[in-house]
Amino acid sequence: MSILTRLLLALFSVALASANLPAKQPNILFVFSDDHAPQAISAYGSKINKTPNLDRIAKDGATFRNSFCANSICGPSRACILTGKHSHKNGFLRNGNRFDGTQTTFPKLMQDVGYQTAVIGKWHLSSDPTGFDHWEVLPGQGSYYNPDLIQMDGSRKRYEGYCTDIITDNSLAWLKARDPNKPFMLMCQHKAPHRNWSPPPRHYGLFEGVEIPEPETLFDDYSGRSDLLKENEMSIRDHFYWGHDMKFHGENLFPEHFRSGIRNGEYARMTDSQKQAWDDYYAPQNESFIRRMKAGELSDDDVTRWKYQRYIKTYLGCIQAVDDGVGRMLDYLDESGLAENTVVIYSSDQGFYLGEHGWYDKRWMFEESLKMPFLIRWPGVIEPETESAALVQNIDYGPTFLDLAGADIPAEMQGRSMVPMLRNQGKPSATWRDAIYYAYYENAAVHAVPVHDGVRTERYKLMFFPRSREWNLFDLEEDPMELQSVHDRASYAPILAGMQKRYRDLRQFYEVNSAVIPETRGDLDRWRTRDATITKNAKKGGADLAFIGDSITQGWEGRGKSVWDKYYGSRNAINLGIGGDRTEHVIWRLTHGNLGKIQPKVAVVMIGTNNTGHFDQDPKEVADGVERILEILQQRLPDTKIVLHGIFPRGPDSLDLKRLNNVAINQHIRRFADGDRVHYLEVGDQFLEPDGTISKAIMPDLLHLSTEGYERWAKALEPKLKELGL
Repeated sequence: MSILTRLLLALFSVALASANLPAKQPNILFVFSDDHAPQAISAYGSKINKTPNLDRIAKDGATFRNSFCANSICGPSRACILTGKHSHKNGFLRNGNRFDGTQTTFPKLMQDVGYQTAVIGKWHLSSDPTGFDHWEVLPGQGSYYNPDLIQMDGSRKRYEGYCTDIITDNSLAWLKARDPNKPFMLMCQHKAPHRNWSPPPRHYGLFEGVEIPEPETLFDDYSGRSDLLKENEMSIRDHFYWGHDMKFHGENLFPEHFRSGIRNGEYARMTDSQKQAWDDYYAPQNESFIRRMKAGELSDDDVTRWKYQRYIKTYLGCIQAVDDGVGRMLDYLDESGLAENTVVIYSSDQGFYLGEHGWYDKRWMFEESLKMPFLIRWPGVIEPETESAALVQNIDYGPTFLDLAGADIPAEMQGRSMVPMLRNQGKPSATWRDAIYYAYYENAAVHAVPVHDGVRTERYKLMFFPRSREWNLFDLEEDPMELQSVHDRASYAPILAGMQKRYRDLRQFYEVNSAVIPETRGDLDRWRTRDATITKNAKKGGADLAFIGDSITQGWEGRGKSVWDKYYGSRNAINLGIGGDRTEHVIWRLTHGNLGKIQPKVAVVMIGTNNTGHFDQDPKEVADGVERILEILQQRLPDTKIVLHGIFPRGPDSLDLKRLNNVAINQHIRRFADGDRVHYLEVGDQFLEPDGTISKAIMPDLLHLSTEGYERWAKALEPKLKELGL
């Protein structure tokens, strides 16, 4: 092909792509905050504050009343937006993960159709932004006062002043300096109103002398729902810090009411004049509270109410600064003539508890943190004061932005474009979703919120808690505050069954396989202790043989100890088994320290019976989990030979349903053997009687091995170990 031919083809491709673009691509201004609850926006009916500039967007455009996040935590929500995919697909499950910036994101695709892209403000995804012509982001959570911002060359620049104002200033500066001949997509991302709620001086006294109304559930006792709620560590009553949250200086004078240990880091960053302004306002209030406490004037409930007022007023002060910034951005669009062709969106990474259920923070699938604001103005398309009850989710943002830009939406994106709905004044088509899927993965982390997932329809919400293996079902029409699960009421049995069906179907539709999603059990003391011991032992290195698995493997240290000493005592063997683990827990452990410095010659893997025993999980899904474990071992122990055991038999006879599930899993995993690095070894027949039953002399509970059972395992394994050089 000649150079001229190539050039003509390239020009034709560009012309074809241009022909498919809108006549005039709209600009997109996406203002995004952190932890802004819809119930603190007057357009959503707030009873506690006014947000006149956010209301301008709603007045001139649309308010979506049923806008939800896919995973109510900062980094994961951002990853869902960038990729249009749920957390288990984009790989950013929990804060502390590192976002894979090489994957497809909507900013990259917008660049491809001619957009200038920029992100300024909070990022919180660990890796550097990709797909942006310009970026300037806060490190981690960032700071309210005198923040540092990471520059594109990797350096950090400190700005004196208030973070929300600085992010607005820098966003406006970029808008004014950009190429005016190209459409833009600007993500102006605020830290506010994230903890620890430090408002700017101009809003210190915004609610001076005002008693903010308390939510009805401020003193929720968590009855009528899963007992896991009672384990929370995000209550206003018990979990606020003296310095960090409540703005006191010095020693904690009332440790029975406040937590110690985290000072107010924002105060430490302030200049002398900033500290003076802060102290001039807060010191008299603090002194008054301390005096009343020492005088015995306040009951425990009075203290909780005082904490609520301190919290909510500082939180709302931060929001007011965001509203100020939005007003400045809207004014600039008007003054510059850009407003007519600029789509403006305001949202936040999730909702937030403003004392509801006695909580602050987010994470739980209850309405206050599941819902996120979504206000949008599209001049000439969306009619003023449009209201929509459609079920939308943050995985829809990327596809929507791409559709607005005239770009193709990749099939891998799980969200859907809202553009047809926007053109139809917020009314969804008959094919729009009837339910959203939610999943939270940050187990054993701050605030003690357990892993859970669920579905929400227009009226009902179903939650599943894997740790306790229980369902909670809420009728949002009859119980909008979600105070009573009705999963066990006979009258709701058909609804429960229907919601469980929808849950299973959506998990299948979104390709959710818990067997491959790393999960810690660190919220359990026994597991956490065992995991730490394994990691400590593995850091010593020197192991030639490693056993990886669940309680059957851990049992080498129990009923199998004498057999272990006999066969493996002199072979530098290490036991990486933890009782109760499923494939997802082993995946977590192998990527979080359990391999330490070991480089064994052989690793023996037997895992998956708990995936069957706990959930009767689909055999193919469990096999995928086993395959992921083999991939991790290949990556981290490339010279180690693997003996992959078929899952041992269980149950009373050959037609036991759980045994049959394991048999089906084994049919899949035997195919992972390559005869070189992975060797499949089925030894289940060693534990069976001639008629297919299991003797309790071999498995006392028809699952775990006796000493004789371990002897049989060791003898069956021995020839393969010797074949592999041990």
